[in-house]
Amino acid sequence: MSQCFYPQVKPFIQYLQFEKRYSQHTIVSYQTDLDQFFAFLASQYDSPSLSAITPGFVRSWLAEMRNDDMTPKSLNRKISSLKSFFKYQIKVGEVKQSPMTTIVSPKVGKRLPSFVSENDMNTLQQYVEFPDTWKGQTDKLLLNLFYATGMRLSELIGLKESQLDVANGQVKVLGKGNKERIIPVSKVLANQLASYINNKKQSSSNLSFPNLFVNEKGKPLYPKYVYNVVKANLSLVTTLQKKSPHVLRHTFATHLTNNGADLNAVKELLGHSSLAATQIYTHNTIEKLKDVYKKAHPKA
Repeated sequence: MSQCFYPQVKPFIQYLQFEKRYSQHTIVSYQTDLDQFFAFLASQYDSPSLSAITPGFVRSWLAEMRNDDMTPKSLNRKISSLKSFFKYQIKVGEVKQSPMTTIVSPKVGKRLPSFVSENDMNTLQQYVEFPDTWKGQTDKLLLNLFYATGMRLSELIGLKESQLDVANGQVKVLGKGNKERIIPVSKVLANQLASYINNKKQSSSNLSFPNLFVNEKGKPLYPKYVYNVVKANLSLVTTLQKKSPHVLRHTFATHLTNNGADLNAVKELLGHSSLAATQIYTHNTIEKLKDVYKKAHPKA
């Protein structure tokens, strides 16, 4: 809808796609937020020109969504989308100033990331049985790789055979914004992955995809499949409400910080662009220390 009224949206979306190299999921989110905002302007203010959009128009849109019980986190995402959009419009000379400069983002309560305990992860790796089939091999390996590297779901699905370096015990991961990072893996896991690749080549002559993980038909795994594998297997060892690949990413980071890993190193391993995103894992460490203190100190 927005593109009917505001042709400036299309080049912005293309900029996100081709220059910023954002994921398809992120681009769809931006498009949706802008569509909603410009549809609101069309219905309430008769589609003013970009330079005529005021902070008041933006606030009235945010107020309408707040009345619909939208969460602060979702509101912040929409504010962020508009800020990026108008920043780009200044860059290309469509507007001289942004109506977003006086818009204040609502505070979001910090929620500690959910993670699986070390005991429960040990149970999953040592005692959960996987069938001796291609699916069984794939499921076990992808769970181990998530926990060993903390990589994102999209990174694991997109992982190519060429990104595994068995000799040096590491994988090269292509993260957000096409940023590369190197993550070490144990010799055992590196050899298991190499064996998996070898088995794949022997069992199928029709390997047209370079992806490391494939299904029985030799096709790359899709997100819902991987999500379901993680959920089903975590359900066997933990009562956590959330059981997703991202929980395994949180688990990787929390176990590292709990065992004394340097926060900057964890930041690099996770592929975070700033330390602020990584610092949330120190809260889990502090909670663990409090728990130890309460159990061990005679005056606690």
